[in-house]
Amino acid sequence: MNDCPNRSYENEFYIVGFALSSRAQNELFFGILIIYLMALLGNLTIIFLVCMVPKLHTPMYFFLCNLAVVDVTTTTSSIPKLLAIILTQDHRISFPFCLTQMFFFILCADGEIFILTSMAYDRYVAICNPLQYHIIMSKNVYIIMAASSWTVGALNSLLHTLLTCVLQFCYSHDINNFLCDLNSVISISTTDITGRKAFIFSEVFIITILQFLLTIISYIFIFLAILKIRSSAGRMKAFSSCTSHLITVILFYGPLTFLYVKPESEDSKEQDMLLSMLYLVVVPMLNPLVYSLRNKEVWWALLSVTKHLKANG
Repeated sequence: MNDCPNRSYENEFYIVGFALSSRAQNELFFGILIIYLMALLGNLTIIFLVCMVPKLHTPMYFFLCNLAVVDVTTTTSSIPKLLAIILTQDHRISFPFCLTQMFFFILCADGEIFILTSMAYDRYVAICNPLQYHIIMSKNVYIIMAASSWTVGALNSLLHTLLTCVLQFCYSHDINNFLCDLNSVISISTTDITGRKAFIFSEVFIITILQFLLTIISYIFIFLAILKIRSSAGRMKAFSSCTSHLITVILFYGPLTFLYVKPESEDSKEQDMLLSMLYLVVVPMLNPLVYSLRNKEVWWALLSVTKHLKANG
């Protein structure tokens, strides 16, 4: 980075963020703050309940707990800095902090994709092969699945972070986003990133598209198995057991797919940031609501913990 001609080395970037009026900035600050606090409260509650209530010590809730950890990490690695920028109007971010933010962003994105796929496989086994469920989805198996999701995500994130360290940024340090995501950072580099973009594209196909297809295939088999159930009550019970996960999959992949599939243009930068905001802040807030509002076991666990705390208080 320090070999740039006619430019002194600067150990910081500039987060451009949203171009809004002062009133709109204030509204944005309080809106993001409220959603962020709701996301934290909801996901931390899910983590607490799954850890404390033995009835929730099942593969499905174990993966849900991991998903909640991903959501907490995702929002906390990016939103507090954005709130500080809006509040202080200081758009500077140090290079090490930017790389740290990028690392956790990639880690959480990859981790969520693999965990959602693991959850789809869990529902597939539960509905299509219920008699073998506890044998196939043993404790060792689902722990290995979750650990593999985090490990692959961490290694991939570390690889991209280290590759970004060697890039040069001679003429621009302005990141046209509200956080240091991979595409925004490498797009302002003066180093030739043609090979890097091809590598990222192949990774997107292997990690994102392939995992999404595996999830869809799982649900095709699930729906075919549900249609074979003779009683309508049995079909509804089987379908309701995977509805929450299916909604979560749609919430995650929906904006993500639209963000990367639509044509790229300078006029769409604000739209890109809004879509990024959607799956970085809004989706983590909605995930706990989706699982709690549609799940009697979560409500039962919450009520039992509340009664226990009141009795001991």
